[in-house]
Amino acid sequence: MGGAVLMITITDRSRGKEFAAWFQRQGIPLILTVFGRGTATTEMLDFLGLEATEKAVLMLVAPQSPSLVRRAERELWLDIPGRGILMTAPLAAIGGAKARDYLLRQEAEEVMEKEWTHELIVVITGQGFTDQVMDAARSAGAAGGTAIHAKGTGTELAKKFFGLSIAAEKEMVLILTRKEDRNPIMKAIMSEAGMQTKAQSIAFSLPVSDVAGLRRLEQE
Repeated sequence: MGGAVLMITITDRSRGKEFAAWFQRQGIPLILTVFGRGTATTEMLDFLGLEATEKAVLMLVAPQSPSLVRRAERELWLDIPGRGILMTAPLAAIGGAKARDYLLRQEAEEVMEKEWTHELIVVITGQGFTDQVMDAARSAGAAGGTAIHAKGTGTELAKKFFGLSIAAEKEMVLILTRKEDRNPIMKAIMSEAGMQTKAQSIAFSLPVSDVAGLRRLEQE
């Protein structure tokens, strides 16, 4: 569905309410906030100026709007290391006209079609195996990620399909990376923490149409 995106913003937990209030002022009707933890190494935390790893992950549906991304980058100070990152992924559909009208109260902007430069790798792994996933990801060039606790369902079907007992307690790891780095990172994760290991990880990636908050990091 052209014109609609899932926007994900990750920041320190102490700034979660500040960021949510900013998006509300922009007319975004529904903002979901979940809490997670950062996975960056101590050296990376020092570089980014972070003192804590507790994270707030804000998820919202919005019209495609590069100007909103740029405004968030400017007014939320995302160019300052440690303030956070923002990314958008295009949506294929929204169920129901009323839901669409509710979520997309503003008009989407006319945007020239462009090839995306970043992807969001999503890894679903067993509880307690985030470090194993991130060690593999870093060995292939990933800078860091954010882990969110989750609970899985369908474990009986998974056991029948994979021949393995799948634990219900899960962690979802979000890794934002350059498009060209996706394949080696995902291959490393599957090799070191895939379904054949105790981590029993599954990974997939989403195209990221806009991103903010990485300029200082990617200049290094």
